[in-house]
Amino acid sequence: MISVQKLLEGKRLNMTFSVTPNHMVIDALELMAEKNIGAVLVMEGDRLAGIFSERDYARKGIVQGRKAKSTPVAEVMTANVFTVSPTMDIEDCMQLFSDKKIRHLPVMENGRVVGMLSIGDIVSAIIREQKDHITFLEQYISGT
Repeated sequence: MISVQKLLEGKRLNMTFSVTPNHMVIDALELMAEKNIGAVLVMEGDRLAGIFSERDYARKGIVQGRKAKSTPVAEVMTANVFTVSPTMDIEDCMQLFSDKKIRHLPVMENGRVVGMLSIGDIVSAIIREQKDHITFLEQYISGT
């Protein structure tokens, strides 16, 4: 199975995007739209304070009548964030995605964020791994 570290190294862009708890929701939404991502980290300096996703906005923002321009991210973010370490493997990530019904996992090492994985990253990695296995088996069978 592929390790989280290996997956991060193989990502086309291993960048994380963040806002502070005091940013307005509209700021986070604009950043997410600009970067075409579904979630941003909420950081207080180097400390992970939470995560803010499209789901948070839909469930805790719109549905509860909050306005994006006047609501701080702190009011709608997910504060208790599930994280993974670089030494874990993608099977661990898949288990968390399934059990916790989440779509994004910050990667933490020595108390610092070193990346973020989405469920799409995991699916892409699994597909690539399967294609590699198929290619190997085809070459083995054909003797090339």
